[in-house]
Amino acid sequence: MTQTIDYGNLMHQAMRSLIQNVLLDVAAKGLPGAHHFFITFDTMHPDVEIADWLSDRYPGEMTVVIQHWFDNLDVTDDGFTITLNFGDNPETLYIPYDAIKTFVDPSVEFGLRFETQDDDTEAPLVEVEEAPMDEMVEPDDDSVEERKEAEVVSLDQFRK
Repeated sequence: MTQTIDYGNLMHQAMRSLIQNVLLDVAAKGLPGAHHFFITFDTMHPDVEIADWLSDRYPGEMTVVIQHWFDNLDVTDDGFTITLNFGDNPETLYIPYDAIKTFVDPSVEFGLRFETQDDDTEAPLVEVEEAPMDEMVEPDDDSVEERKEAEVVSLDQFRK
């Protein structure tokens, strides 16, 4: 039996821990400067909790924007709860870190992308690459700033 270090899962854990630490800081102090986040997540993940009308509107995945108005940000070891405004409709969402597909802070051109391969025997592919921001879906918000591209580093070159 060959034993290997599961770098893919270790990177996923580290990147999710980074997101948790950033959100804990935002929960305690608010968003600093021009920072804001686009978080894309799997709406079909079994632990995601969103309103039925949101899961109907976004079957599969959804991107939320944490920028001008948010409330009740509660960050735990497994995920976070936040209240966001969708067209003057405040909705509370619970997003587990395992459901997150991308985390982007365009104000500093930073982005993380979580991808898994179809073959479950392989470690998940962790990819951080340059990705255009215009591929993301967001709630209605006329004040979202012009999108920038995020610098991302591909970790695929370290896989066998």
